[in-house]
Amino acid sequence: MTSTPTSEFAYELRIPKDRVAVLIGPKGETKRKLERDTKTKIEIDSEDGLCRLSGTDALLLYLGREVIRAIARGFNPEVARELLRADFGFEIINIEEFARNQNDLERLRGRVIGEGGKSRRTIEDLTETHICVYGKTVGIIGPADNISDSRRAIQSLLAGSPHAHIYKWLERRRKEKRIRNI
Repeated sequence: MTSTPTSEFAYELRIPKDRVAVLIGPKGETKRKLERDTKTKIEIDSEDGLCRLSGTDALLLYLGREVIRAIARGFNPEVARELLRADFGFEIINIEEFARNQNDLERLRGRVIGEGGKSRRTIEDLTETHICVYGKTVGIIGPADNISDSRRAIQSLLAGSPHAHIYKWLERRRKEKRIRNI
């Protein structure tokens, strides 16, 4: 009996140094859980934030990479782990594409977050997604069919649409989806 050779797949990605400790977790717990759930080996260089992910299952390896990318973009590891679910997706919107200068970047970040986080929370509630504003990006995690609504709402905010118009549109979309699912 001959054994078939197994292929090893790998990804390398760089994560911000301030997110390395979050990825590793208390006493390495977060990293261990992710390795176990994705059947991968994760090596992290704390000095430069280089993360190497390797494994034999290409799909699980891809999902592991997406979880690490989400943690690197500011998400709580428990929220990022939702990406292991089949119907969940992850998207990143670059705020710089909408900003003219550094002051504009800060203003746009503020529009997405809202006063006391109200705007972000409202969009999260109406789309049933998780949103994280980190650095120059906005990350979205949620059910794949809801991410597009969330992305459109955030892009409209970044383009200058009034908050009230976006909330009304999201409420209409949610009502339409409920009617379709009856």
